Amino acid sequence: MNEILESVSNKEALYKRRKKLVPNALGIFNPSTVHHAYGATMMDADGRKLIDFAGGIGVINAGHCPPGVVHAIQEQAEKLIHSSFNVALYEVYLDLAEKMVELLPHGDATKVMFLNSGAEAVENAIKVARQATKRQAVICFGGGFHGRTMMSMSLTSKVQYKAGCGPFAPEVYRIDYPAYRPHLHKLSEEEFSANEIQKLKAFFKTSVRAEDVAAIIIELVQGEGGFFVAPKSYIKALRQLCDESGIMLIFDEVQSGFGRTGKWAAYEHYQVTPDISTWAKSMGSGMPISAVMGKAHIMDAAAPSTLGGTYAGNPVCCAASLATLHYMEDININALGEKVGKIVRKRFEHFQKQYPLVIGEVRGLGAMLAFDVITKGDWNSYNSAGTQYIINTCAERGLVVISAGVHANVIRILSPLVIEDQLLEKGLDILEGVIKTIPVA
Repeated sequence: MNEILESVSNKEALYKRRKKLVPNALGIFNPSTVHHAYGATMMDADGRKLIDFAGGIGVINAGHCPPGVVHAIQEQAEKLIHSSFNVALYEVYLDLAEKMVELLPHGDATKVMFLNSGAEAVENAIKVARQATKRQAVICFGGGFHGRTMMSMSLTSKVQYKAGCGPFAPEVYRIDYPAYRPHLHKLSEEEFSANEIQKLKAFFKTSVRAEDVAAIIIELVQGEGGFFVAPKSYIKALRQLCDESGIMLIFDEVQSGFGRTGKWAAYEHYQVTPDISTWAKSMGSGMPISAVMGKAHIMDAAAPSTLGGTYAGNPVCCAASLATLHYMEDININALGEKVGKIVRKRFEHFQKQYPLVIGEVRGLGAMLAFDVITKGDWNSYNSAGTQYIINTCAERGLVVISAGVHANVIRILSPLVIEDQLLEKGLDILEGVIKTIPVA
């Protein structure tokens, strides 16, 4: 171990090299380094052990380097690294497709294609929806994040990620996300949802005709937007409205899938099935793989050669994903998501009560949880400086956390779901210790 660590540059040297070699536009979400990782811990370049509450931005639900996944990658790499599925098909792609359809059926018949990233999945989901409906317009939501490629960036709400990158894709329309917040809205959740649906119907009269809309794409739990959760009553009404209007309903489950909310899919909490869905992040334990799934007749509406890509469904990535899904089944990843979520929510609600001047709303679903960092007890304030203070100070104390929110004022938890209870509590203790020291004035 010592020989390994002696050969690794320290943090300062690595960041100096980064500054010299890497464009400044690649953000630094946490001032840490990593040399190797296992489970819910990372070892940094200076040999410090870090507790991982970021999970590679929601990618490591099954933990860092699960042995079975590592073995599957090694075994597949010895046989076939690449052929391109369009040139010569291979069985592991089909094995993974069968598993995804088994876990996440979209009605009576489901089809799936694999790609390299969540953004690429979103791009292709929109292509499918447009071809299936013969329409062009797409409706998305304020606070939404769908990627950084041209269409996905057009759908993404946070303008910081889009600065100077226009012009953007046309026929993209944005409406307010149905973020029900009891401390702000003097309505029941059902009344709030009904009002939001009426706003959408009015939008069809003032901004874009329903007859011209190919798809509505929504995150059931917003990731970068701050972990707002769409009300069940809203999603049920949205499903009905889409059915009545011939609009494809797309759920972006890139961050919310694979046990994060305590179920394989966040949409399982809603008893609503999408027409099309997008997946990535934890489906491959860190290997670059994503998926577009949909009702078979919708997926088959796309014309030949309009979908695909050279590396899409790479065999090594497919093997890693298939091994990940089997491992998730073996350890009951959904039960782990429920357990972690209960522990974290209890502590977050304690933070809210104990430190009301700096901690505001707690929200999320399952183990996809976050809290607002506020100023002087004002739940409508955005304390981005306090949020960055938490990130930096936690990093100094051995805990990796990241932020979210349009105003960068949200601390989110995306720890591996395999994290041991003792390690989870230790990380939460570090987080609380830092919260105690946030400057209030």
